[in-house]
Amino acid sequence: MSGDFVSNEALISLRDHLLPGLWPFLVAFVVCALAVPVAIRLSRRFGVIAAPGGRHAHSYPTPLLGGLAMYVGFAVAVLVFLFKDYDATAGVLVVSGLAMALLIIDDRRPMNPWVKLGVQLFLSLIAVFFVSGMQITYFGLPGGHIVHLEMLAAPISVFWLLGMQNTVNFLDGADGLAAGVIFIVAIVLMLAAGELKQIDVVQLSAALAGTCAGFLLFNFSPARIFMGDSGAHFLGIALGMISILGVAKVAVAFALAAPALALAVPIADTGWAILRRRMQRTSVATPDLLHLHHRLQTFGLDARQTCYVFYAATALLGALGLTLFGHGRVLAVALVVTAALTSTVAADILLHTGWRIPAPLLRRLLSEPGTR
Repeated sequence: MSGDFVSNEALISLRDHLLPGLWPFLVAFVVCALAVPVAIRLSRRFGVIAAPGGRHAHSYPTPLLGGLAMYVGFAVAVLVFLFKDYDATAGVLVVSGLAMALLIIDDRRPMNPWVKLGVQLFLSLIAVFFVSGMQITYFGLPGGHIVHLEMLAAPISVFWLLGMQNTVNFLDGADGLAAGVIFIVAIVLMLAAGELKQIDVVQLSAALAGTCAGFLLFNFSPARIFMGDSGAHFLGIALGMISILGVAKVAVAFALAAPALALAVPIADTGWAILRRRMQRTSVATPDLLHLHHRLQTFGLDARQTCYVFYAATALLGALGLTLFGHGRVLAVALVVTAALTSTVAADILLHTGWRIPAPLLRRLLSEPGTR
């Protein structure tokens, strides 16, 4: 059975198609981890700080320049391993760097919601019309059918990039949540690209995953730094661009299913937030405390438990999407990880609430000798 699960063919595929992502991952991880303390000092020096109170759940002033450290980690890895070999590398770096730089302004002094939407649209248009290969021109359907988007290619691509930016931005509401979820989605993209033998996309995805992992060392609860809007928009536009360069360009059934399924929970939450705010006749960019991660914390989960729930859902749904690319084994691994995270959350809740499951028989069986 173990021989079937980890076959020679699977190991060879792992070596040839995924191993090239190892070094970009490690470089991005190390550089980001080294850059975060510098970003913390810069945040304090220039006053880019998230003050507690209002819609913010943290209890002390927290640096907000995490996006800068994340971009530095990603950019160094991409420049070292991809810049000379991949036409779209410069475009990915420039657009994601613009997202990081422009949204630092929002972290320092919040923008008007419509101005912020204009910035998101500007970034998406730059990517679609000025970066090589950044349009979803066709997609595949079961049975080998190919649908050419023709004049819809540009609008759909812009919509996808806008959606990714807002999804990650809305997701960034608990310590470690956005960085951890995007880490998992980047791994999903890397696995899908590896199966399709897209080594460049494997390396881009690995660099994005590495910078998220390096940032999580400082951002997981209790967070010492936040990614801010600059980090959320950097992750959103980079993830959107990498997914277009990767699986969206290949005639595979429902090509964007892997990243879209992995992000299904935050995408659904974003969609509901937009609909809810329109029904309330407020701006779609108006912040509130009604996102799913806020509701989970209201229900009684702390920041770590909330992250575990999202991580488990992302891993499970991402693995389901990967089955389209021949990664059936990953689904079994994701089920085990999901079960482990779910049991961890359940155990934490039972421990902190003091609730006990009534089981007199088990108490008698497990009691120490001489105490019956």
